[in-house]
Order: sequence, then structure tokens, then C-alpha cells
Amino acid sequence: MLDINMSDVIAVLSSLVPYLVVLGVVLVAAIIITFAVNKKTVKDVSVRKLIHSESWLVVLVAATVAIALMLTGPMATLLNNATAKKYKLSDETIATANAQAQELYGEAVTMLQNNDGNLPLTGTNKLNVFGWGSTQPILGGSGSGSMSNEHPMASILSGLKQAGFETNSALTDLYTKYRAERPVLNMFQQDWTLPEVPADQYSDSLISDAKSFSDEAMVVITRFGGENADLPRDMKAEGVTYVNNSKDYEDYKQGESILQLSQTERNMLDLVTKNFDKVTLVYNGSNPLQFDFLANYPQIKSVLWCPPAGQTGFNALGDILAGKVNPSGKTSDTFLKDVRSTPTLNNIGNFPYDNVEDMSAKVSFAGSEYMSSPTFVNYVEGIYVGYKFYETAADEGAIDYDELVQYPFGYGLSYTTFDQKMGDVTYADGKVSFDVTVTNTGDVAGKDVVEAYYNPPYTDGGIEKASVNLVAFEKTKELAPGESETVSIEFDDDDMASYDSKDAKAYVLEQGDYEVSIQSDSHTVIDSATVNVPETITYDTEDNTHDGDKTVATNQFDDAEGDVTYLSRADHFANLKEAVAAPTSMSMSDEVKKEFTNNDIYKPSEHDDSSDEMPTTGAKNGVRLAELRGKDYDDPQWDKLLDQLTFDDMENMISMAGYGTAAIDSIGKIKLTDLDGPAALINNFTGVSSIAFPSAVGIANTWNKDLATEFGKTLGKMAREMHVDGWYAPGMNIHRSPFSGRNFEYFSEDALLSGVMAAGEVAGARSQGVYSFIKHFALNDQETNRTAMLVTWANEQSIREIYLKPFEMAVKDGGAQAVMTAYNYIGPTYAGANPALLNTVLRDEWGFRGFTLTDYFAGFGYQNADQEIRNGGDAMLATMDVTNHVTSKSATSVKAMRTASHNILYTAVNSWQYENGEPKVTMPVWKTGMWIGVAIVAVLVIGLEVLTIQKYLKRRKQVVVSVDAPTPVAQA
Repeated sequence: MLDINMSDVIAVLSSLVPYLVVLGVVLVAAIIITFAVNKKTVKDVSVRKLIHSESWLVVLVAATVAIALMLTGPMATLLNNATAKKYKLSDETIATANAQAQELYGEAVTMLQNNDGNLPLTGTNKLNVFGWGSTQPILGGSGSGSMSNEHPMASILSGLKQAGFETNSALTDLYTKYRAERPVLNMFQQDWTLPEVPADQYSDSLISDAKSFSDEAMVVITRFGGENADLPRDMKAEGVTYVNNSKDYEDYKQGESILQLSQTERNMLDLVTKNFDKVTLVYNGSNPLQFDFLANYPQIKSVLWCPPAGQTGFNALGDILAGKVNPSGKTSDTFLKDVRSTPTLNNIGNFPYDNVEDMSAKVSFAGSEYMSSPTFVNYVEGIYVGYKFYETAADEGAIDYDELVQYPFGYGLSYTTFDQKMGDVTYADGKVSFDVTVTNTGDVAGKDVVEAYYNPPYTDGGIEKASVNLVAFEKTKELAPGESETVSIEFDDDDMASYDSKDAKAYVLEQGDYEVSIQSDSHTVIDSATVNVPETITYDTEDNTHDGDKTVATNQFDDAEGDVTYLSRADHFANLKEAVAAPTSMSMSDEVKKEFTNNDIYKPSEHDDSSDEMPTTGAKNGVRLAELRGKDYDDPQWDKLLDQLTFDDMENMISMAGYGTAAIDSIGKIKLTDLDGPAALINNFTGVSSIAFPSAVGIANTWNKDLATEFGKTLGKMAREMHVDGWYAPGMNIHRSPFSGRNFEYFSEDALLSGVMAAGEVAGARSQGVYSFIKHFALNDQETNRTAMLVTWANEQSIREIYLKPFEMAVKDGGAQAVMTAYNYIGPTYAGANPALLNTVLRDEWGFRGFTLTDYFAGFGYQNADQEIRNGGDAMLATMDVTNHVTSKSATSVKAMRTASHNILYTAVNSWQYENGEPKVTMPVWKTGMWIGVAIVAVLVIGLEVLTIQKYLKRRKQVVVSVDAPTPVAQA
């Protein structure tokens, strides 16, 4: 979602123009009347004065009406949010959340290297901390993932201090004097500069004193990302803002990306490794850094990956370095020796169509106007995303794995060692199950992760299949040295099915041998067994659906495949070079143009169904919303309640759903509050926030389902204390590229790991009565052009197996009750108005019951409430008047509004606010003030009107007396 506070202000001011114009017209008319009605034009002074007074009374009344209409109209949502009562967290909740956030981060930190047993640092309590980032660490991300300053935050240095370390203050002073704050990187401005003190500014005495202070050195490297901008793949590309740290050299050469070290960082590493033999490198960021330089620095003994830490996470880093906590994180993404070797590199970023001038639309946003035209992106890699590409391509001999991959997916080291023994594998009644006995064979307590993968039978040229697929995982409890734990692994056989979009047009579990293995990471097999599926199972009948689908999953996205060459495993990835190349055509086909729509093209009347009958509205059935709590979605009582809604009731609730849904007094529906962001609840209107947990990447790195669920529960508890009902999270888009700006907010490159963590968070929040908006549904996997009519081309198999899978799990396993749709198009159809996505897949197949909400609604030339409600969209995340209002009052439109209202109200009544019946609410402060003001003006107008009439009558009487008086007779 957008970081839109100033944008809201500008947009609201723009929406006030019609009211101000009318008021201005009345004011000008009064001024004209005042000057036009004078002694020459109106002789009667009483009439003249009456007209003057009445005209200005009209101005006063018009001003009052206009202000009231502005307040209750375009400004209402913002005023409701801004004047909401501030509900703060209790001290007990703050303490509990801080402790949980620190515990979670203790399992999120991932040790990638630890040569010579360098860590933990048990021989000293003094530490030289190098790197400017040590003074400005990454806690979250920008945009909806921004952090609040309401609560104290632990830093890297404070975390080290609380763990008992003394750090070299002279180094810290050097960095803070060099630059006090991180360069601006937000929604609307991106300065990618990486501040770092040039090596020649470290004095000889500073280095000498550092060596005397301690023989241990830690170097901190940071990378920051956020909403609305992807990380630069070429630091010299046009539009990339970067200021070199020195006038003597360039930090980056042409073609180098921000995920490589800058020259200043390399120089710093040269300096540190020249003077210290034991160096720990801490990488603080979400996007996998290119670690190709490690081979050049044998002095770098240890490497820790520390994702954005949230409020108190860095306290756990200190404990890990001190040996108080044993790291147990595993990578949620693959780390490459060359980040530019990803199969997505040439197909991420900016691809504008060159023949769509007639499809451009005018956009007004954040105080500026511009023309927006359709753009596109091709998901050419198909299902071969992340490790699924590297492992499969290596198995097929298409790549040299060791040359490309630095650290595999699922990789992480510990201060101890473990042994995993795989028990007998059974396959019965559609389930695959086995036990794994994990034993701590080292000297210190620690946790381990059991990772289960499968390798399916593959027919050359048949259904695309990766050779390595995560299918299940479990994390052990903390095991003491010598202690064992038996972990049970179980999964359904249809978890190994593949989607066949060409022939069966359904999920298919092909007959043959499936290798099921336990692995220490995606590349390293510990043990394996063979499961034989005797005959092919096709999930294409109502009594044999895939993964419990309510209806058969069959092709819904044929129109999203486009004219794209997709990567295929056939003939050992024979088309690799062709498939991953940059697009050769920038033109939209005539066929797609016929299907494509935006706000200038879409006309509601063209989509009306003449057979639709107008639903009942405004009935007096006396049903209250609270009576429907716990009732089935299809309970007949819902029809009686929905009959009571008026067009305006429904339209206001649908169109103005920014940060909460509006009240409907006639049915007892109270205003509900929904808030961002992914790691914390932040109310930008009241300034109140919850405790921030580590980023989604960090949660994924824990590989701990229980911690994800506990985070959801704690967030739900904090939401209740803050009187918040809905949470704009979790995000579960896929790390399709290491350069995505929003990877910090999403879990992983793997759909299963993402889905498990997302489902846990959703279930945890739901247990507290808080509904989660799982987002961004779907295929919103890059920030570039996301609001520029971004046409996303992907084949059905990858859509279902990779990009929809986490959402499916969040619905089926987590019980999601709300969905935030994506900005992009899927094929020629906007995701927020895609009936195949929002109705057929989400509701019909998965059985979702709840409501869908757009991402931040600013129109952008294609967001359109009329279109959305007719195609599975329910609510507009708008706080201002743009194209978020339903303009059609046809039977088709009102039926769609009724369905949308049903979905919104179903989620609302099953939230925590209604658990004890109908909530009691008070009128908002601003509205109370408005009515008091209106009452005062009314009294004033009445008084002035009485006074005006009295004066008029008095003047008239004087005129009559003057006329009736006898004329004096002149004396001769």
C-alpha cells in the first residue's frame, strides 16, 4: 500500500474544489447584488437594505451548508481517522511484544559462514565495529513498512552493549560525524547513496588504537529497500540517484548493481582485513547481497545475515555474538555469486508498450497530473523461480551450480552440529509420512530444521517440473548436547501434483517414482526414499478436487499467457538463452487491445444484464448486524438485513473504505479501523503504533511455524488494545527477483515457506478477532510501474503453483477473512476487477468468505469502482473522491453492491468488536463540533433574519409616515 498522508491531503483539497466553486459563485453573486442594488437602481431604501441583508444571509447559509457537506463528504474519512481516540498499548503488552520480537529475531539471524569457530566471541568483551551502517541499521522498509518512533528501538550498537560488549567509540564518532542520517529513500524520492567513510579518512592512529582496543573486528554492510521502487540493477543507469563517497574514484562502474559492494566498501574491507585477522561480517538487509568477494578475504571468518530487525531484534544479535543464543536461521532465498545471473534479470523493470497512445489515461496524484500508458512484464521463467531453477538447471547440466550459487535456499549454520536420521516412509490413504530423529551431536544447545523435499518423475517435453521442491518442514525444540527429538513429517500426495495447463487443464499427480528426501538445504541431501505412485491421478471431478478445493481447479488464466516464450526443462533447458532474453517486441497485440480496459474505456452500462432485477433497498425489517455474528454466510437472515440497506448506505461503505469501513447506523454497523503495516500497526492519523517485529524475511528465516503464529497472536492483541480491527498484512508476494524493493515485506522465493508463515500469522491474528488483509493479490512482484497499468504475462502453471499458492494456504489453512488486491493487471485485466481471480479461484475454488479491498485507491487511470464491484471487488481503499464511487444505479450495479456489502459486513460482524453484541459508540469529536457549529449558525441566521425583517418593517413604516404627512403651505 502507498505511504499516502500528504497525497491524501492534496487529493482531498482537490475534491473540495466543486464545493468551493459553488460557494465562490454565491459570494460573487452577493457582491454583485450589493453593488448593483444601489440608490439609482432601487429608490426604496428599505427594499435596498433588505436585498443587501438577505443576500449576505444567503452567503452565510451557503457557506455553512458547503462546509458541512465538505466535512461529511470528501473530508469525512480523513476526519474520522484523524480525530479517533488514541488507544495506546499497556506497559505489559509492550514488554511482552518486545520480548517476543527479540526471541523471533534470535532465530531469524542466519549464520552463513563461521570458519575456525570464530563465533561466538567468548574470548573478549571488546569489539571494533566498522561500517557507517552500524550507526544507521535497517529496522524495516519504506512505504507501508515504515517504522514509528513512538517506542524505543534497539540498534546494533545498543544490542551489543546490552549483551556485555564494549565497542570502539572512536569508530562510532567517525561515522556519525561523516553523516548523521540515512539518505532519503521513500515513496516519491529515492537516493540510493551508500554512505561509507573512505579508507583514507581512517587515520593511522585510529587504526592503531583500534588494534590495541581489540583484535576482533565486525564490519556492517547495509542495504535498504521499500515501496514504489525496485533496487537498481545498474547504478549508472539513467534516473538512479547516487553520490560517490570520494572525488577520487567512482563507487560503481557501469553495469554494477546495488547488491554488489561499492568501491568504498571494498576499500574498507581491504583496510580492516589488512589489520585484523578475525573479522565478522554482518549483512543487514532483505535482498540477498552478492558475496562473491568473500573468497578474497580469508580474514572474514564469520558472516551473519541480519534482516530488518524491528523494535528489539538487534538485542538478539548481541546475544548471538556473545554465545547466549545459538543461531538457527535458514536462508529464505538463494544467495548468488553474481546477482545478474538470475533468469529474471532481463524481464524485470520498465517495459512500456510502444503502440498504446490511444489507451493512455490522465492521472491526478499527489498534486500533479500526468498521462499514464500501459506497460508490461513477462514472467518468462515459468515455475523455475529461485532455487527451483538453480537446482533443476544444474541437474540438467544447463548451469554450473558451484559457479553461480554462494549459499543455497534453506542454508544456515549453528554453533553446534546435528545428525538427522530418516525413518521408514509410508504412503497410504493419500498421505506420505515418516519420522526424522534429530540429535544434537555438538557441545552447545541449539535448534535444527528438518527440511523435506521431493523430486517428481519428469517426462522430457511433458508437464514442467522442478527437480527439487520443498514439501514440508519442522523446527525442533532447543536440544541440549546429546539430546534427540523425533519429528514427524506428513503431507498429502497431491502436494506433489503439478498443474497441467495444456492437456488435462487440472492438477495432475503423474504415476512413477517420487524421491522424498530430507536435506540440510535445497542442494544437500541427507537421506532419501522412493515413493511410488502406481497410477496417474487427475484432480478434475467434484469428488476428487485438488487440496480440498470446493470446485475443480481448471484453467482460468489462459488470457494471461500472452505471446511469451517460457523457460522449459525440455531437452535440458534447450531454450534457456531464448526464454530469459529481454523482450523483442514492445507492442500490444490487437487481440489484447480488444480485451484491455481502463477508466476511459470502461462504461458500466455496456456491462449491464437486462435480466437482472432490482434488489430491495431501504426495507424496515428491524434486523441488527450483531444478530448475524456466527451465522453462515448463506443464512436467510442476511437477506433481511441487506434489504434494509439504501443505495447510499452501500455506496459509502464500498467507496470510502480507506483505513476502515464506514458506519451504517440503521443496522448497528459501527465504523471499523484497519491499519498498515507488515511488521507493526501504525496509525499515521493518531500517531499511535504497536511494537514492530522483524520483517517478513526475518520471520521466514526462522523456519518456525509457531513463532509466525505467535507473532500473529501478539499483533492481534496489540490491535485490540489500539482498537484496530483489520491489519493490512501479511504480504506474500514472491521474491521473483533479488532486486524487488519490497522483498523485505514478503517472505521468500518459495511458495510453500511463504504460505506456511502467512497462514500462521493470519491464524494467530484471527484467534484474537482481527482480520488480516492478505496481499497483494496477485502477481505484484515488482514495484516498477506497478500503478502504470502493468500488464503481467505469466502461464497458468506458474500462477497457480508459485504466485497464488501462499494466498491459497492463507485462506485454507489460516482462515483469511480479507484480501487486498494488487495494482497490476493479470493479462489484460486489472487484478482488482478480475472475476477469474476474485470469484472463480478465491471464492469458488478455495471457499473464501470475506471481502476484498483495493490497494490504495487513487484512480491511476484504471481503478474504477463500477467495474470492480461487478467482478469480485468489494471495497475501495480510498479516503478521497476520485473514481472510487459507484456511479451506476442499474439493477446489475445494485446487485453487485449488495454482494459487496454482504462480504464486508460478514467480515465486520465476525471481528472482535462484535464478540459481545452490538458495540456502543460515540459520535466523532469533529462531527459533534460540526453540529454545534451548525446549530450556532442556525440560531444566528434566525436572529439576523428576524432583525433584518424588523428593520425592513421599521423603514417601511417610516416611509409611509413620511408620505402621509401634510405638505406645509407657504405664507404670502
